[in-house]
Amino acid sequence: MSHQIVPESIRRGIDEYVAANFDFTFKPEKPAVRLHECTYGAEEISAALECLLSTYVTMGAKTRHFEAECNRYFGFEHGVMVNSGSSANLLAVAALVNPALKRRLNPGDEVIVPALSWSTTVWPLIQCGLIPVIIDVDPDTLNLDLNEVRKAIGPKTRGIMPVHVYGNPCDMDALMEIARLYDLIVIEDCCEAMGALYRGKSVGSFGEVGTFSFYYSHHITTLEGGICHTNSFELAELMRVLRAHGWVRETEGREKYEAQYPHIDPRFLFVNVGFNLRPTELQSAFGPIQLKKLEKFIAVRAGNAAFWRKAMSPFEKYFRFQTETPHGRHSWFGFPMVVRENAPFTATELRAFLKEHHIENRPLICGNIADQPAFKLFPHRVSGDLRESKLIMTNGFTFGNHQAVDDAARNYVLDVVTKFLKSKKLI
Repeated sequence: MSHQIVPESIRRGIDEYVAANFDFTFKPEKPAVRLHECTYGAEEISAALECLLSTYVTMGAKTRHFEAECNRYFGFEHGVMVNSGSSANLLAVAALVNPALKRRLNPGDEVIVPALSWSTTVWPLIQCGLIPVIIDVDPDTLNLDLNEVRKAIGPKTRGIMPVHVYGNPCDMDALMEIARLYDLIVIEDCCEAMGALYRGKSVGSFGEVGTFSFYYSHHITTLEGGICHTNSFELAELMRVLRAHGWVRETEGREKYEAQYPHIDPRFLFVNVGFNLRPTELQSAFGPIQLKKLEKFIAVRAGNAAFWRKAMSPFEKYFRFQTETPHGRHSWFGFPMVVRENAPFTATELRAFLKEHHIENRPLICGNIADQPAFKLFPHRVSGDLRESKLIMTNGFTFGNHQAVDDAARNYVLDVVTKFLKSKKLI
């Protein structure tokens, strides 16, 4: 598609508007640190406008191009883009329980998941007839506790769905050894962990499938959007079928189906069940532009985390900080902190103080997912007392750590935390 569809005058207007209005740097005269700031600019807006003016707006060539770019960038053989990270989880789980797949999960099988997770990590398991087994997390890495994984395995356990919490890769050596020993199917939820590595390999590349998110507040964005990555052609083809209605239009081996069913119009040939999880071309047009920015964004996030970790080390009697997994590269979706149980103040007090000083903050993911009321409605199993996850539910939080947090912003966060402790006469 020609990039001259958008008139040059409009392009200039977009450039000028973004230059005048997209300044997300910290303003000392009006201090504020938000949970996220916009990652896109004039180039992405013009690319989306190209799609609108061309009238090619539904999933097509731009989506295939972005999938290929993601495969190349992260080192996967196959990528299936969808309309959200939650849809990526749904598509991955639905494919892994589908009877068309040779090695699969079956309704009634148990899948181990960490209590510290997002709702749509777990809901697809329930929606596909699987039984979530909720386990505790490690207090240092915040990822699933490998000892609890071993304890939770029972006669019905057939899968495990690790979450690389806030971009911190799980110990995939140990996890995959457990999976091999017990013949478990591994689904990696990487929706907060784009750019995270374990032993130099992208997270998501160790199990059967890895899921990623391009939501607006994530490392890079296609506004909404997600992708399933796998090195299995069989699984990728099945996900392409399930992604869009159960038809074969977007499969790479559609000629096989067309030859098998010559009496059916190949444009409307349905070979399985399906959803409509397709992204738009506007989303896909954003993707390659954003992908080029990812390493820079991760470097800023990692630099901020290193600064706060060092500067707040004198406060460790009051806080726990997330520890980067050995052999891993953390992509620092946020900067998780947990107020210690014996601290002379509560997380609620500190979070209110941060908010009062215009530092946005939030709980860590869903907290303890087993405590969410929706779980009372559906079959599940809890293994262990979930002590750490319960503590994180009440005492854990994060503030913004993103590409727009500059030196002034991170110093402001440190100053406000210090001011809070001084107000309590603790330093």
